[in-house]
Amino acid sequence: MSESEALGVSSNAQTGKPRRNANETRERLLQAATDEFCECGFDGARMQRIVRAAACNVRMAYHYFGDKEGLYLAVLERVYEELRAKEKALNLSDLEPVAGMQALVEFTFDHMAEHPEFTSLVRNENLLGGRMLRKSAKVVQQTTPLVGMIRDTLVRGEAAGVFRSAVDPTQLYISILSLSIIHINQRDTLSIIFEQDLTDAQWLAERRAHAVEVILSYLQITGGPSGDKR
Repeated sequence: MSESEALGVSSNAQTGKPRRNANETRERLLQAATDEFCECGFDGARMQRIVRAAACNVRMAYHYFGDKEGLYLAVLERVYEELRAKEKALNLSDLEPVAGMQALVEFTFDHMAEHPEFTSLVRNENLLGGRMLRKSAKVVQQTTPLVGMIRDTLVRGEAAGVFRSAVDPTQLYISILSLSIIHINQRDTLSIIFEQDLTDAQWLAERRAHAVEVILSYLQITGGPSGDKR
Protein backbone atom coordinates (compact mmCIF):
# COMPACT_ATOMS: atom_id res chain seq x y z
CA MET A 1 0.00 0.00 0.00
CA SER A 2 1.29 3.42 -0.92
CA GLU A 3 1.66 6.26 1.53
CA SER A 4 -1.14 8.13 -0.22
CA GLU A 5 -3.48 5.19 0.17
CA ALA A 6 -2.57 4.83 3.83
CA LEU A 7 -3.48 8.45 4.37
CA GLY A 8 -6.82 8.11 2.63
CA VAL A 9 -5.56 9.92 -0.47
CA SER A 10 -6.25 9.04 -4.11
CA SER A 11 -4.77 10.35 -7.36
CA ASN A 12 -6.62 12.79 -9.54
CA ALA A 13 -6.54 11.29 -13.02
CA GLN A 14 -6.43 14.68 -14.76
CA THR A 15 -3.86 16.53 -12.68
CA GLY A 16 -1.88 13.63 -11.30
CA LYS A 17 -2.13 15.26 -7.87
CA PRO A 18 -3.33 13.35 -4.82
CA ARG A 19 -6.90 14.00 -3.73
CA ARG A 20 -8.03 13.25 -0.21
CA ASN A 21 -11.05 10.97 0.17
CA ALA A 22 -11.87 12.19 3.66
CA ASN A 23 -15.36 10.72 3.74
CA GLU A 24 -14.17 7.31 2.58
CA THR A 25 -11.34 7.25 5.11
CA ARG A 26 -13.65 8.31 7.92
CA GLU A 27 -16.18 5.65 6.94
CA ARG A 28 -13.54 2.92 6.88
CA LEU A 29 -12.37 3.98 10.33
CA LEU A 30 -15.91 3.91 11.71
CA GLN A 31 -16.58 0.48 10.25
CA ALA A 32 -13.30 -0.94 11.53
CA ALA A 33 -13.80 0.68 14.94
CA THR A 34 -17.32 -0.71 15.19
CA ASP A 35 -16.01 -4.23 14.65
CA GLU A 36 -13.16 -3.74 17.12
CA PHE A 37 -15.26 -2.20 19.89
CA CYS A 38 -17.94 -4.87 19.47
CA GLU A 39 -15.35 -7.61 19.74
CA CYS A 40 -13.09 -6.19 22.43
CA GLY A 41 -15.02 -3.45 24.22
CA PHE A 42 -13.55 -0.01 24.81
CA ASP A 43 -10.74 -1.03 27.12
CA GLY A 44 -9.65 -4.01 25.02
CA ALA A 45 -9.83 -2.25 21.66
CA ARG A 46 -6.55 -1.24 20.03
CA MET A 47 -6.11 1.68 17.66
CA GLN A 48 -3.41 -0.19 15.72
CA ARG A 49 -5.84 -2.95 14.83
CA ILE A 50 -8.50 -0.41 13.87
CA VAL A 51 -6.28 1.58 11.53
CA ARG A 52 -4.86 -1.61 10.02
CA ALA A 53 -8.36 -2.84 9.21
CA ALA A 54 -9.29 0.62 7.90
CA ALA A 55 -6.22 0.72 5.64
CA CYS A 56 -5.02 4.04 6.98
CA ASN A 57 -2.79 5.13 9.86
CA VAL A 58 -3.04 6.32 13.44
CA ARG A 59 -2.32 9.91 12.48
CA MET A 60 -5.40 10.03 10.28
CA ALA A 61 -7.55 8.39 12.96
CA TYR A 62 -6.53 11.02 15.48
CA HIS A 63 -7.01 13.75 12.88
CA TYR A 64 -10.66 12.80 12.34
CA PHE A 65 -11.67 11.70 15.84
CA GLY A 66 -9.19 13.21 18.29
CA ASP A 67 -8.38 10.03 20.17
CA LYS A 68 -9.63 6.54 20.93
CA GLU A 69 -12.42 7.90 23.12
CA GLY A 70 -13.54 10.27 20.38
CA LEU A 71 -13.66 7.41 17.90
CA TYR A 72 -15.62 5.25 20.32
CA LEU A 73 -18.16 8.02 20.92
CA ALA A 74 -18.52 8.55 17.17
CA VAL A 75 -19.30 4.84 16.76
CA LEU A 76 -21.85 4.91 19.59
CA GLU A 77 -23.50 8.06 18.27
CA ARG A 78 -23.78 6.60 14.80
CA VAL A 79 -25.58 3.40 15.82
CA TYR A 80 -28.03 5.42 17.90
CA GLU A 81 -28.49 7.96 15.10
CA GLU A 82 -29.30 5.18 12.65
CA LEU A 83 -31.86 3.69 15.04
CA ARG A 84 -33.52 7.02 15.76
CA ALA A 85 -33.68 7.94 12.05
CA LYS A 86 -35.42 4.67 11.19
CA GLU A 87 -37.86 5.10 14.07
CA LYS A 88 -38.70 8.57 12.79
CA ALA A 89 -39.24 7.15 9.31
CA LEU A 90 -42.04 4.96 10.67
CA ASN A 91 -44.18 8.12 10.65
CA LEU A 92 -46.31 6.92 13.55
CA SER A 93 -48.39 10.09 13.41
CA ASP A 94 -49.77 8.91 10.07
CA LEU A 95 -50.88 5.57 11.48
CA GLU A 96 -53.82 4.62 13.64
CA PRO A 97 -52.64 4.23 17.27
CA VAL A 98 -52.84 0.41 17.37
CA ALA A 99 -51.19 0.02 13.97
CA GLY A 100 -48.55 2.55 14.93
CA MET A 101 -47.64 0.82 18.16
CA GLN A 102 -47.50 -2.54 16.42
CA ALA A 103 -45.20 -1.05 13.79
CA LEU A 104 -42.88 0.29 16.49
CA VAL A 105 -42.66 -3.07 18.28
CA GLU A 106 -42.04 -4.99 15.06
CA PHE A 107 -39.44 -2.50 13.88
CA THR A 108 -37.58 -2.53 17.20
CA PHE A 109 -37.56 -6.33 17.30
CA ASP A 110 -36.29 -6.58 13.72
CA HIS A 111 -33.68 -3.84 14.10
CA MET A 112 -32.11 -5.51 17.12
CA ALA A 113 -31.99 -8.84 15.27
CA GLU A 114 -30.47 -7.28 12.17
CA HIS A 115 -27.93 -5.07 13.93
CA PRO A 116 -25.87 -7.12 16.38
CA GLU A 117 -23.38 -4.27 16.51
CA PHE A 118 -25.96 -2.17 18.36
CA THR A 119 -26.61 -4.78 21.04
CA SER A 120 -22.89 -5.49 21.43
CA LEU A 121 -21.93 -1.84 21.78
CA VAL A 122 -24.72 -1.12 24.25
CA ARG A 123 -23.82 -4.18 26.30
CA ASN A 124 -20.18 -3.11 26.42
CA GLU A 125 -21.13 0.45 27.32
CA ASN A 126 -23.22 -0.81 30.21
CA LEU A 127 -20.17 -2.68 31.48
CA LEU A 128 -18.50 0.73 31.59
CA GLY A 129 -21.39 2.11 33.62
CA GLY A 130 -22.38 4.34 30.70
CA ARG A 131 -19.43 6.61 31.39
CA MET A 132 -18.64 7.25 27.72
CA LEU A 133 -22.22 7.68 26.52
CA ARG A 134 -22.77 10.18 29.32
CA LYS A 135 -20.39 12.51 27.46
CA SER A 136 -22.59 12.60 24.37
CA ALA A 137 -25.33 15.21 24.31
CA LYS A 138 -26.22 14.13 20.78
CA VAL A 139 -27.70 10.76 21.78
CA VAL A 140 -29.96 12.36 24.38
CA GLN A 141 -31.11 15.02 21.91
CA GLN A 142 -31.90 12.36 19.32
CA THR A 143 -33.98 10.37 21.81
CA THR A 144 -36.26 13.24 22.84
CA PRO A 145 -38.30 13.13 19.58
CA LEU A 146 -38.80 9.37 20.03
CA VAL A 147 -40.42 9.89 23.42
CA GLY A 148 -42.62 12.60 21.94
CA MET A 149 -43.62 10.33 19.06
CA ILE A 150 -44.64 7.54 21.44
CA ARG A 151 -46.47 9.98 23.71
CA ASP A 152 -48.46 11.34 20.75
CA THR A 153 -49.47 7.81 19.72
CA LEU A 154 -50.55 7.02 23.26
CA VAL A 155 -52.55 10.24 23.57
CA ARG A 156 -54.33 9.59 20.27
CA GLY A 157 -55.07 6.02 21.34
CA GLU A 158 -56.44 7.17 24.68
CA ALA A 159 -58.62 9.82 22.99
CA ALA A 160 -59.98 7.20 20.60
CA GLY A 161 -60.85 4.95 23.51
CA VAL A 162 -58.55 2.11 22.43
CA PHE A 163 -55.60 2.64 24.82
CA ARG A 164 -55.56 2.74 28.58
CA SER A 165 -54.79 6.07 30.20
CA ALA A 166 -51.65 7.45 31.82
CA VAL A 167 -49.12 5.17 30.11
CA ASP A 168 -45.60 6.49 30.53
CA PRO A 169 -43.88 6.58 27.10
CA THR A 170 -40.40 5.93 28.49
CA GLN A 171 -41.55 2.96 30.56
CA LEU A 172 -43.34 1.59 27.50
CA TYR A 173 -40.33 1.95 25.20
CA ILE A 174 -38.03 0.25 27.69
CA SER A 175 -40.51 -2.63 27.84
CA ILE A 176 -40.51 -2.84 24.02
CA LEU A 177 -36.71 -2.77 23.97
CA SER A 178 -36.50 -5.45 26.65
CA LEU A 179 -38.79 -7.77 24.70
CA SER A 180 -36.69 -7.17 21.60
CA ILE A 181 -33.23 -7.64 23.05
CA ILE A 182 -33.04 -9.99 26.03
CA HIS A 183 -33.23 -13.12 23.89
CA ILE A 184 -30.25 -11.78 21.93
CA ASN A 185 -28.07 -10.76 24.85
CA GLN A 186 -28.76 -14.00 26.73
CA ARG A 187 -29.40 -16.43 23.87
CA ASP A 188 -26.50 -18.76 24.69
CA THR A 189 -27.44 -19.34 28.32
CA LEU A 190 -31.20 -19.32 27.66
CA SER A 191 -30.81 -21.83 24.84
CA ILE A 192 -29.00 -24.18 27.22
CA ILE A 193 -31.32 -23.68 30.18
CA PHE A 194 -34.54 -24.17 28.22
CA GLU A 195 -33.11 -26.63 25.70
CA GLN A 196 -34.33 -24.53 22.80
CA ASP A 197 -32.40 -22.89 19.99
CA LEU A 198 -33.12 -19.17 20.38
CA THR A 199 -31.60 -18.53 16.95
CA ASP A 200 -34.16 -20.77 15.23
CA ALA A 201 -36.23 -18.83 12.66
CA GLN A 202 -39.53 -20.32 13.82
CA TRP A 203 -38.77 -19.57 17.47
CA LEU A 204 -37.86 -15.98 16.58
CA ALA A 205 -41.07 -15.52 14.59
CA GLU A 206 -43.04 -16.71 17.60
CA ARG A 207 -41.03 -14.42 19.87
CA ARG A 208 -41.76 -11.45 17.59
CA ALA A 209 -45.50 -12.16 17.62
CA HIS A 210 -45.33 -12.59 21.40
CA ALA A 211 -43.65 -9.20 21.81
CA VAL A 212 -46.41 -7.51 19.79
CA GLU A 213 -49.13 -9.30 21.73
CA VAL A 214 -47.65 -8.41 25.11
CA ILE A 215 -47.43 -4.70 24.33
CA LEU A 216 -50.81 -4.41 22.63
CA SER A 217 -52.53 -6.48 25.31
CA TYR A 218 -51.17 -4.11 27.93
CA LEU A 219 -52.22 -1.00 26.01
CA GLN A 220 -55.59 -1.90 24.58
CA ILE A 221 -58.96 -1.58 26.28
CA THR A 222 -61.21 -4.60 25.81
CA GLY A 223 -64.30 -3.78 23.80
CA GLY A 224 -63.03 -0.39 22.60
CA PRO A 225 -63.79 1.07 19.16
CA SER A 226 -61.12 -1.17 17.58
CA GLY A 227 -62.73 -4.32 18.91
CA ASP A 228 -61.59 -6.79 21.50
CA LYS A 229 -58.18 -6.52 23.10
CA ARG A 230 -55.67 -8.66 21.25
